[in-house]
Amino acid sequence: MLYEKLSERKKELGMTTEQLSQLSGVPVGTINKILSGETRSPRYVTWQALERVLYGAGGSETGSAEESRNVPGGFWDTAYGNPPDVVREAVTPYLTKRQGEYTVEDYRKLPEDVRAELIDGELIFLEAPTFTHQELVTELLFEIKLYIHKNKGPCRVLPSPLDVQLDCDNRTMVQPDIALICRNERITRKGIYGAPDFCIEIVSDSSRKRDYGVKMQKYMNAGVREYWIVDRKREKVVCYWFEGEDAPEITMYSFRDRVPVRIYDGSLEVDFPGIQERLWKEEKKEKR
Repeated sequence: MLYEKLSERKKELGMTTEQLSQLSGVPVGTINKILSGETRSPRYVTWQALERVLYGAGGSETGSAEESRNVPGGFWDTAYGNPPDVVREAVTPYLTKRQGEYTVEDYRKLPEDVRAELIDGELIFLEAPTFTHQELVTELLFEIKLYIHKNKGPCRVLPSPLDVQLDCDNRTMVQPDIALICRNERITRKGIYGAPDFCIEIVSDSSRKRDYGVKMQKYMNAGVREYWIVDRKREKVVCYWFEGEDAPEITMYSFRDRVPVRIYDGSLEVDFPGIQERLWKEEKKEKR
């Protein structure tokens, strides 16, 4: 059955339904209906979008699309009026491997509007950031940039999206929410090749485990000097210092604290109380 073959291929690639939806443009609800067998004869435009992601330019090896061309109410009806032939557009097969096998080349083949990271050969798809997430990034970026300008410092600070080829290999490409780099030799036209000096991640529900776990380890092992996790939900800042014999040193602050940046020996303190005061706050609706 078509839906069984699609489900098997999706499982083989280690892809979630949300990721398949993001890459194909097919709504999650439509995909769920196809994979459950509720929709047994999807329109051809729907099949084509899923096929491009699951099988690449060569199409399905099962022949399912060809066999289903003339099924009444199937792939062709609404969009194509059941024509005898179709000319398929050549599409780059950017998702045809198992998780753990992807490379930087595969990462660069992803559509431009898809936000993702590559960590040890695994593609991780990122959700669109919230308003508060972006506001926090802007506030932190402003304070750090202002300090650099006032002191005529050599470092550069940039927000995501910015490709950071952290391990200088072909299996990892991350996008820190904020990256500060002081070594110009690591800056390339495409991003940063190697470890930034200072990375900041703004925690979201979908990134929490990754930011506190694998990313902390990756940043430490790659040679990042300082790493902050800014957790708006818990109103805390976890600061990791990866230099010295006692590394990693971990210090926790709240949003009521001024937090020192250690790569600047504490001469820069980020004013979290001021930032907290300026952040947009969602109005609570009164219960009736």
